[in-house]
Amino acid sequence: MKIVRQKSPNGKKIYLYYDYGRAKGDRVKTGMFLYARPANAVEKQHNKQTADLLLVKQGQQVLEQQAIGTGYIPEHRFKTNFLDYYSDFVENNKRDNNRHLGCCFSKFKTWTKRSRLAPIEITYDLCFRFRRHLLDTLKGETPQNYFATFKRMLESATREGYFKICPTDNIPATKNPSENLPDFLEVDEFLRFIAAPPPPQIQETIEAFIFALYTGVRWCDVENLQWGEINGFKYTTRMLQAKTKQPVILHLHHVATALLRKRRQYLGETILPAKKVFNLPSHKAAIDVIKDWAKKRGIIKNVTPKTARLTYSILLQDKSVDTSTVAYLLGHTTTKQVSEIYKRHRPKNQMESVNNLPIPDVLPDYLRFTE
Repeated sequence: MKIVRQKSPNGKKIYLYYDYGRAKGDRVKTGMFLYARPANAVEKQHNKQTADLLLVKQGQQVLEQQAIGTGYIPEHRFKTNFLDYYSDFVENNKRDNNRHLGCCFSKFKTWTKRSRLAPIEITYDLCFRFRRHLLDTLKGETPQNYFATFKRMLESATREGYFKICPTDNIPATKNPSENLPDFLEVDEFLRFIAAPPPPQIQETIEAFIFALYTGVRWCDVENLQWGEINGFKYTTRMLQAKTKQPVILHLHHVATALLRKRRQYLGETILPAKKVFNLPSHKAAIDVIKDWAKKRGIIKNVTPKTARLTYSILLQDKSVDTSTVAYLLGHTTTKQVSEIYKRHRPKNQMESVNNLPIPDVLPDYLRFTE
């Protein structure tokens, strides 16, 4: 490999290139330049430091070329701060419809309280304690999903030579089942919640929750919902279909479209596609508003933004909508989540269910009882 020099059109600078051969693409920019005629001490110092740096980079390039096919990874290829590696892994592997990777990285940085972390500090014990932290602070499948992405990142780092043995080996990603079953709204509670107009100071939050009740959209997506994603009675979600990679398009219930028309009329201005549909308070404030309104409507349940999505799924299934359709409407690629999470955990009517058992037209004498 050689270093090729090429003068700029005005002749004031000399740009430097790696020269790997004569084929197309074999001349690669180094990102460095020299002053053709340094006019002062600063430009002379620049040329000297650039020449020194060029020698280092040239040596690194030679090492990389010689290491091909050997399994050896030159030390300069490793990041000294492992958080930088983690950050790059998140950036290169993120997907719009999967937040687990990025959220786990944020959780890990907050937990470590460090801005720098050397690879040697990523030990089995640290990984075990991080998993315990996830289980202590998160419920349901979330800690399992987060830690699964953490394991995948470390397995990738192990393959790249950061570790001889993956630090998360023999540390499984596990669920943390909630001790309490989540609440949802039955039909009468659903209707009671939406029956009365909320006061102006909480109206937007309550209407956003009602929109979620009629669409099953996650609260985080309601918070970020933009007018450009709405086209009449269709909502173009940010979720992609597994096979076609096209966005999932949902048909909106007429109550949801009525809410949107009301919002447009209220804004009374030219609405840009990137403008948010709802201007909502913080997540904690939204929880307090929704809980308080449910209580005022006589609903003695723990009603939170998450309640809307669960209610949407259960009430559709109560009307015999098949799980495949419900899964699609919720944006899931399989029915697993619907079958395990977004379902009834208690029977709607125990007596009605029990009465489905077979019974003869006439009971045998020994089963009859009269007082």
